[in-house]
Parts: sequence; structure tokens; C-alpha cells
Amino acid sequence: MILTTTQSVEGHNIKEYRGLVFGEVISGVNAFKDIAASWRNLVGGRTNAYEGELNKARSQAIQEMVNMAGQYGANAIVGVKIDYETLGDGGSMLMVTASGTGVIID
Repeated sequence: MILTTTQSVEGHNIKEYRGLVFGEVISGVNAFKDIAASWRNLVGGRTNAYEGELNKARSQAIQEMVNMAGQYGANAIVGVKIDYETLGDGGSMLMVTASGTGVIID
């Protein structure tokens, strides 16, 4: 499956639009990661615990979007966009949404 943020795939023609495709993941960060992130916030630097959760949630959202496109018979997704939101008390949950348009290219 070809994924692109552009509205076309260089070197290919879009033969058919199959529809909007998306993947959504809501991930909670546990208390231990919150404590580690709090310490890191005090001393500075990167928070590997949160970065790991973010990377995992993004990968899962993209995979869900790809699966949906496959169900629609698409072989590429154009106009891919990834959004991030925090939810819950104090932003304790992370929502990642990946969306695009499933297409058939030659």
C-alpha cells in the first residue's frame, strides 16, 4: 500500500477513488510513565515513555487506516493526515487519528 500526504502519486494515475479511510487509536498512559515523565520534566530532556506510546499509537492508527483501505479495494492512500489530541482528566489519554482517501492507482 502506497501512502502519501500529497493528492497524487508521482508516476501513477489515479484510476478510481474508493472513499475516505481512517484509523483511530486512544491510548492511556499509565501512572508509572506519568511519574517518569514528571521527573524528566523537572530535569529536562526527552521522555522515552511518552515517545514510545506516541509512536505505538501512530503506527496502530496508520495500520487501521491501511486495513480499511484494503477492505475498500484501494492500493494507495492519498492526502494522508495524522492528528493528535489529548483526552480525559488532565490529558491522560492520547488519541491519534490517521485519515486519507483510498484510491486505485495504475
